[in-house]
Amino acid sequence: MMRQTVHDIMTTDVATVRVEATFKEIAQVLTERRVSGVPVVDADGKVVGIVSEADLLPKEEFKSAIDERPRLTRRAAKVARAKANGDTAGELMSTPAVTIKADATVAEAARSLAEHGVKRLPVVRAGRLVGIVSRADVLKVFLKPDADIGRLVMDEVIKRCLWENPEYVTVEVKEGIVTLGGTLQTKSLIPIAVRLTAAIDGVVDVVDELNYVEDDTTPEYQRYRR
Repeated sequence: MMRQTVHDIMTTDVATVRVEATFKEIAQVLTERRVSGVPVVDADGKVVGIVSEADLLPKEEFKSAIDERPRLTRRAAKVARAKANGDTAGELMSTPAVTIKADATVAEAARSLAEHGVKRLPVVRAGRLVGIVSRADVLKVFLKPDADIGRLVMDEVIKRCLWENPEYVTVEVKEGIVTLGGTLQTKSLIPIAVRLTAAIDGVVDVVDELNYVEDDTTPEYQRYRR
């Protein structure tokens, strides 16, 4: 079944900085490009880290001789103090960078964003930066028109995967929620239809109203088939 990949939704015009970029150069890139963070790349275009607004802020926070943030743990305070003393991207960046491959699915990107608690992922191919994918990019998948989703469900799930007659199945989509109705040949196909439908990009939820002709899950049916 065709699914969108990170390559399909990523932004290719990516702001980056080199490892040796200065504090002011980083701040300028973030301000001019109106982004909160950028990948740090080496001479070969490989991602070695991420530098963000949060990495720059300690420079201002620790100007006072007194640390007024007792809530910080000893390790967190040490990291923040090191950031405050950093002058280049190599000293300020968070590393290793969490990246994702261009051929990964959008679902994999969403999972990685959530698991690592980050707003964006540098996209790499053969280790080199080719784009960036953000939470907003992933959410755009759910803007797919209902009519397009309906056609995909009917063509990819009902016809191609299940080999069912579309005359006996109904697919209704409203606000990304797919309602499957009608009749499938066997009962065991119902959860498969629901699962495959849910996997289609843009589907928010699946409502199962399917019926079946034969209950192929009973012991009697299994003995009969033998």
